[in-house]
Amino acid sequence: MAASVDGPRSTLFRPLPFDGGTRVEDLEAAGLSQEMTAAVEYAPTGACVCWGIPFDVTSVAVVCDRPITIALERTHAQWLVFMHTSDQRPLEAGEGGIISPMRGVGQLGELAATYVVLYADGTEERVPIRRRFQLGAFERIWGENCFEAVAHTKPQPVRPHHEQTHTDWGRSQMRSTPADSWPWTNWLYAWENPRPEATIVGVRTEPASGTVVLSGLAAGEGLTAHPLRWARRRKALLTLPDGVAFDPRLDEMGRLRQVQLDMGQVISATLRPLYPNERWEGTYNNQLPAIHDESHSGRVQVLLEYTAHPNACFHLEGGEALGVADVAAVGVEAEGVPIRPVAPATQRVTLRAVERGSRKPVPVKLHVHGEAGEYLAPVDRHRIPNTAWFEDYSVDFSHQNLHHTTYIPGETRIDLPLGRVYIEVSKGFEIRPVRRMVEVTPETDEITVEIERVLPWRERGWVTADTHVHFLSPMSALLEGEAEGVNVVNLLASQWGELMTNVGDFDGRTTWGSREAGGDGEYLVRVGTENRQHVLGHISLLGYGGRIIAPMTTGGSNESALGDPIEILLTEWARQCHKQGGLVILPHFPNPRLEGAAAIVSGEVDGVEMTSWGDLYSGINPYSLSDWYRYLNCGYMVAAVGGTDKMTAATAVGTVRTYAKLDAGQAFDYQAWMDAVRAGRTFATYGPLIEFAADGHPMGSRIAMSATGGTVDVVWQAASVTVPMSRVELIVNGEIRESVAVDPANASGHWSVRVDKSSWLALLVRGHYPDQPEIVAAHSTPVMVDVEGLPFRAAADAVTILEQIEGAMAYLDTVGTRAETRAYKRMRLVLEAAHRSIHNRMHAQGQYHDHTPTTDHREHH
Repeated sequence: MAASVDGPRSTLFRPLPFDGGTRVEDLEAAGLSQEMTAAVEYAPTGACVCWGIPFDVTSVAVVCDRPITIALERTHAQWLVFMHTSDQRPLEAGEGGIISPMRGVGQLGELAATYVVLYADGTEERVPIRRRFQLGAFERIWGENCFEAVAHTKPQPVRPHHEQTHTDWGRSQMRSTPADSWPWTNWLYAWENPRPEATIVGVRTEPASGTVVLSGLAAGEGLTAHPLRWARRRKALLTLPDGVAFDPRLDEMGRLRQVQLDMGQVISATLRPLYPNERWEGTYNNQLPAIHDESHSGRVQVLLEYTAHPNACFHLEGGEALGVADVAAVGVEAEGVPIRPVAPATQRVTLRAVERGSRKPVPVKLHVHGEAGEYLAPVDRHRIPNTAWFEDYSVDFSHQNLHHTTYIPGETRIDLPLGRVYIEVSKGFEIRPVRRMVEVTPETDEITVEIERVLPWRERGWVTADTHVHFLSPMSALLEGEAEGVNVVNLLASQWGELMTNVGDFDGRTTWGSREAGGDGEYLVRVGTENRQHVLGHISLLGYGGRIIAPMTTGGSNESALGDPIEILLTEWARQCHKQGGLVILPHFPNPRLEGAAAIVSGEVDGVEMTSWGDLYSGINPYSLSDWYRYLNCGYMVAAVGGTDKMTAATAVGTVRTYAKLDAGQAFDYQAWMDAVRAGRTFATYGPLIEFAADGHPMGSRIAMSATGGTVDVVWQAASVTVPMSRVELIVNGEIRESVAVDPANASGHWSVRVDKSSWLALLVRGHYPDQPEIVAAHSTPVMVDVEGLPFRAAADAVTILEQIEGAMAYLDTVGTRAETRAYKRMRLVLEAAHRSIHNRMHAQGQYHDHTPTTDHREHH
């Protein structure tokens, strides 16, 4: 524990020390949760300055099971500032992981305590302390901010990369430097003695012009090549001694400390990936390799990439003391030597992916590795994909930084080793992935892999989309989208503090890949914007025309520039997008979890996005579904879409994607796709494809019933060539009504469902890979059934939505950076209108809500 000094202190505040009954050093025995106890050592203590406000933290009050009266020195105060936090309040999930009522991880609106301010005259003032309003937890998930409170450390600027290191950002992406520019550079020259058998006794220097400084001499023997000429890159396997772990630390010169080369350089070192080579063709697409660490054997294996002189040697740190040779010649396999060579990739081959029947080359995602598990990249692709944020934009995908792949336009050139290589080719969710072993010989100059479309969803009028991609160029996005079988890639420009991305790609009219832009019209890229505020939320504005909707971010760090005021709401961004003909999506739903509630209630949201980021195995998050179900339960129909929020090579375009069905006979273009999403004819999926209808009405429809209700006939089909399916379930009003185990690849069925009140019905598909847990692999947009006189009613859900809108008001009223008064009042009225809309609906249904929206009376009225 240490003092937190967040800059100089203000003279306008003074600390108020108190005895709360628990010394800071005793907090670990104060009955806190295991997680909070583990974090006690980081708790600020002593004389602290937070946001310029001084505090003196020597004793704390642990408010949990009894009132605590804290005596203060007599004082006057215009403001009292409380520095406090709370333990976590776990959510309780029901069947299928669904949470109801859904207050979110931060338990939004829950009363945590009441602080009673005591006055000398005996009077009191009660201050309610509600979660995510006046109080947050000691740690939070992203997107769960407070509305009237701020973290104890204030926002701060971050220097750009080139100001933090000796190397500027761009050059650091090169991952190499010739190291030939120093204040003093000596140069090495190697002269081959024509008389190696003769004895040398000296050297004389004779000047001819200028000054020469000879600083040293060296003699060499037994070399097989020029001493300063290194050979081409090679790979080797290092087997560490028993009980020795891989140490990735670097020395002061940026070199791997554990193993180095004398006449060469180790380029990279990674734990050896262990692929199932012997059964490669029976394993599944994107399956991660095991890692050759202590869990697989007593001796760790490390895959080294290096460049060196043919007579160079590896030097293993402390090797002799560990009982192994600490020096090993490169390219040599010998008894007792811990390093053995990997077959060099010297056979240049043309590799093609073609569709069955037409034999036409088609863009695909490609992975190739050799016998040692070494990744083999095409000659124009990364050998070492960079998965860091905003550091590299090559067309690669690295699954958890273990399984590397790249995207090719149907044909590529690649250097392969002689012997067996292992190839993986895939293209979306309707084409069966291929894993194939190939024997490479000196005569091999071409390899062709054939792929086949086995699911007919595109033929039935379905098109796919990723609603959320960043940083790629439009043409890179087009290649990745086509290789992943994604018909529409929405590339989103945005602002990140002082960083602007893709703004030059936005023109409000061009759809890359369309026939108008010279493409074939089957695969499209459109640049929209993701507009963001770190507390109120994010919103994706897709496909709109005209000028870019700016500002794209607002309200300060970490989305907007430090000091930017809140000058526009999500709801207002959404309205402007609709005016300009666009589509509005709440991305990575539900976080940041605040003003999206007002936008949905106001009818300005077309879809909520189920998001994967780089995770192929977790599926659609029940947390996201729980939040979405609240709105459906209250009658707000919002479509389900899938988008990755791809920002690095760690995420593949379309990992989770939107399937949208066009109107019968409608030609596909970007406008047709937007129309289908607006109509709700969608499902979000990690792999399984579905058809779903209620009484013949497709997803997104509304069915009107008389007051007596009735029976709905549900018909469905599901199929998958990627994630094996396990169960198909019918969800009615957020609960599982029907559930059936299914064949992993293909299933269909129907149910007759009695509906006695207004209800929504949706299809959910569960599935999993053989070595992974079961996930929600696909979810449809519902069919809404309106029963006359029995409207959608979910009191608990409506209250949580109302409180969320109140949270947005509270944030705008208190700690949110203010724009001018006119803008503040305009935004306040927008939120009040949304609040009034759901509030009046609740009252009309006989539901009453105790809370009233927070208002800054001094400035608003």
